[in-house]
Amino acid sequence: MCGNKIIIKWGFQSGRQRYKCQRCNQLFVWKNKGKSLSKQKIWFKKWILGRATLNDIAKEKKCSVSTIQRLFKKYLDNPPVPRVRENDNCHLMIDGTYSSDWCQLNYFDNDLKYLQYFDMVRYENYLDYRMGLEALKNTGLKVVSITCDGHKGLLNAISDVLPGVIVQRCVVHIVRMSIIYLRQRPKYLAAIELKEIARKLSYINNHDEKKAWIKSFLDWEQKFHYFLQEKTEHISGRNRYTHRLIRRTRSLISHAIPNLFNYLDDPNIPKSNNGLECRFSYLKNNLRIHRGLSKKHVRSFLSWYAYFKYRD
Repeated sequence: MCGNKIIIKWGFQSGRQRYKCQRCNQLFVWKNKGKSLSKQKIWFKKWILGRATLNDIAKEKKCSVSTIQRLFKKYLDNPPVPRVRENDNCHLMIDGTYSSDWCQLNYFDNDLKYLQYFDMVRYENYLDYRMGLEALKNTGLKVVSITCDGHKGLLNAISDVLPGVIVQRCVVHIVRMSIIYLRQRPKYLAAIELKEIARKLSYINNHDEKKAWIKSFLDWEQKFHYFLQEKTEHISGRNRYTHRLIRRTRSLISHAIPNLFNYLDDPNIPKSNNGLECRFSYLKNNLRIHRGLSKKHVRSFLSWYAYFKYRD
């Protein structure tokens, strides 16, 4: 076109309005690029959150798979930047989810049902958790409590960055790990009774039940004190504790008790990370459908998933 602004309507072409330039007589169809980009983002969102494959979208939009790949690559090459929402009474749930070669750290605001921050790392560690907490702190987010599974690096990061924050140990995590350590069919009476005590942890709803549960645990410790001190000579000649898995379960519970019942004092504090972990399963299912992405695009996929799921 010559750039002349005097144009007139000139019939239709394939069901679309056609125009004619009165200076150069050029015929053309007006294309709304903004609307086209908006439609492309809808396709991309459907691909990220839904179970549609590239072939499914290509058939629906009546175009080639390579065209869809080219459009989606623009988004995958430019992942969104996390944004923090203001909250003066934030109760965070923090946890990491693993895949074959990555770990996603999630900082989920249970009050706003919003993912305040996320980061892609190799594994959970003190430095990455500290960076995430400092990033949230610098935005002015007022964190009241943090519910977590008790990862040592995270607990140390919390004490260094947010020393006044209430820490709530994930009750479900304690129960699950206790059952794993004690096995499905324990043969010792100490393991059978401790497994039953651990199971009851999920059903404590008031301070009276808390006191009764702690008493039952302390009574168990006293009852099997000498049993847990038994040692067996190892092949190396060193004496080791005979019932190491039972001792490990005891240590897990006893170390968690100081931060295990804070949810009884504040109903806004989530007592477990179940609400966050169930979201991990949906994420992994979606990513499994689109396997074959490069490592760079996997990170971008996770960023877009978090963006569409919690922010868009």
